[in-house]
Amino acid sequence: MKQDLIAEKLVSQFGEDDVKTAESAGQIAATVPKERILEVCNFLKTTPELAFDFLSFVGGVDKYPGSPRFEVVYQLYSVKHNHRFRIKAQLDEPAEGLASIDSVVSVWPSADWHERETAEMYGVTFNNHPDPRKLLMPDNWKVYPLRKDFPVLGTDEDTPDLP
Repeated sequence: MKQDLIAEKLVSQFGEDDVKTAESAGQIAATVPKERILEVCNFLKTTPELAFDFLSFVGGVDKYPGSPRFEVVYQLYSVKHNHRFRIKAQLDEPAEGLASIDSVVSVWPSADWHERETAEMYGVTFNNHPDPRKLLMPDNWKVYPLRKDFPVLGTDEDTPDLP
């Protein structure tokens, strides 16, 4: 199925208010409200003519100083139909705490490490994630190195104590 037909199917299921589509570099992406990410992902996986049974990537985008600040991007693939599609959800950074979105590990278990890495690098919380431990950085670090406002020379927190 071509990407424009996949986008049309999403819009007909969830409405034009909740699904915004755009084309870039020959690929169509759909942006959906973060509150509906699980519902949209379940639809994409369980609808037979779509059958997106493989989540190949989850990652973050920091649009600082823009608003909303973050996007979480999901790259999907259907082994059965050999088609791909990208969905996005935008997240505002609250005045206190971290931006958050529901985890899609219950839909695609392969989201586990991708979400953990995105949380660690961007400071985005994935609600109901089964194992939110850090993968790459020490547990005590409270810095997010892939944010655009991260200092180029690093911080005192990310500098190891040398003898």
